[in-house]
Amino acid sequence: MNEVAPSNPTVTSPPVTRPAPARKRISLSSVAGLLVVTTLIGSLLGILRTKLVNGNFPAVGPTSTDAYFAAFNIPDFFFFTLAAGALGVAFMPVLADHLHRGDKRGMWDLSSSLMSFLSIIMAVVGLIIFIFAQPLIQHVVAPKLSPQQLHNAVTIMRFVAFNPLLFTISGVLASTQQTMGKFFFYAIAPLFYNVSIIISIFVFKNNIGLVGLGLGALIGGVLQLAIVALGMLGTGYRFTPKILWQNADFRLILRQLPPRSLDQGIDQIESIVETNFARRLGEGYISYYNNAYTLSTAPELLIGTAISTAAFPRLAARLSQGRPDLFRRDFLMILRVIIWLAAPVALICYFCRGYFARMIYSNNSPQIALIFGFLTAAIFFRTIYSIVSRWFYAQKDTKTPLFVSIFAISLNVILAYFLSRPSSYGAAGLAIAQSGVAAAEVVVLFAIMLIRDHKLFDASFWSGCAKIVSVTGFSLVAGFIMVSIFPLGINDRGIFTLGTKVVWIAGVMVAVHVFVSWLLGLEEVQPVLYRTRKIIRKVTRPVRQPFDVR
Repeated sequence: MNEVAPSNPTVTSPPVTRPAPARKRISLSSVAGLLVVTTLIGSLLGILRTKLVNGNFPAVGPTSTDAYFAAFNIPDFFFFTLAAGALGVAFMPVLADHLHRGDKRGMWDLSSSLMSFLSIIMAVVGLIIFIFAQPLIQHVVAPKLSPQQLHNAVTIMRFVAFNPLLFTISGVLASTQQTMGKFFFYAIAPLFYNVSIIISIFVFKNNIGLVGLGLGALIGGVLQLAIVALGMLGTGYRFTPKILWQNADFRLILRQLPPRSLDQGIDQIESIVETNFARRLGEGYISYYNNAYTLSTAPELLIGTAISTAAFPRLAARLSQGRPDLFRRDFLMILRVIIWLAAPVALICYFCRGYFARMIYSNNSPQIALIFGFLTAAIFFRTIYSIVSRWFYAQKDTKTPLFVSIFAISLNVILAYFLSRPSSYGAAGLAIAQSGVAAAEVVVLFAIMLIRDHKLFDASFWSGCAKIVSVTGFSLVAGFIMVSIFPLGINDRGIFTLGTKVVWIAGVMVAVHVFVSWLLGLEEVQPVLYRTRKIIRKVTRPVRQPFDVR
């Protein structure tokens, strides 16, 4: 890279690379708090979106929501396969190296090169999806749709064909912002995507109908990109439409891209296979399974993805600083926090499965509740996977998770094929396969981590995990008692009635979890107690009266 000549020719000192001005460092807890709050809002909007889709369009018949859920599989597959792999784990560690050296120009060059390269690919992919939407739906995703259902699915897919391009550009910009410690615009941008689809339900349901949801998703993708782009203001970012093929770091990213992309693509293949199997069970099962899956992803995003996303730049920075000891310490601290949070959440989801299913789809809630119940184990292990996988990615190792994912998808396809047969467990078999494979994937990665770093999981970590298991046992008992006190009645309907019971069940389970954790001296509970005491002091603080001077 060319050095910038000094502006004053009389200066004799050699030019130096000046680090970027120091920024006030945002704490990990603050970033995690922001992402948890926005992810919670996003998850609630996602559930509301699904509920409104269910409430305004039928699960069976010519305008079945099967077409809506099926239409997104192929665009999602290409986005995650070709782009998403580079937009974080394969990209941010390299950016972190440049930021640590104060080389913002190098960051801008890498961002521009990656954006230009991936945009060309995703534009071609979008064109292919648009042209071949019908055969992709008919022969790959959802065979044997009725002519009207096929038309709707194809139309929606064509509306969202270029969304992967929009999300790719957003992802490159968001990854750059995260590396610099800017998370706000990245956090709020997805909210606009969900809101756009929700609005489209009411705008288009009485004219163009179900296909209007595809137009809403397209508008949402444009809005999401616009919001993320606002986050680049004030950073000095300059986009240059060029690809630096000779840049060593850009070539490193391209080498990291295929394993991570294939890893993500395998997950999307899994989704396509499950959609295909669900369709073969009969009309409506694509909707039932996707409703349950939507419920299961909410806690995973809220805990695992939010906290891991907040932590990943710091983990990558520890290694850039040459501090593997701090990397190990921070990783174990975050892993224990995620396990401590994921355990009660998975239990709450299990005990409240019927309540949640009736909230999101009152007419077909038994099917959704059954599937969701079997997915609760997957919630726990997928949440843990979100941080475990980043242990490898922070070390620029994208191949190991890929190989483990290949094993996982192979096992999942086999299990799903046999367990989802009508003579076996039907649609619930897809959920059973998901949970079993999620557990196996985490166990295998744990074993590999232990082989590579014998001192990673020390006695303190295992002792803490044993205490978390004990605490979870008390939470389980509390959940059983609360469901007995507030059972799901046959006539229970509406957000208020169902929500009140869920709040009581979940509230008591969380209270027991926190209280027993405090009794056992778990350090994970200390931030919760500190913030709770702070809120209580603020609320109960007496109002100062002015002195009455006479």
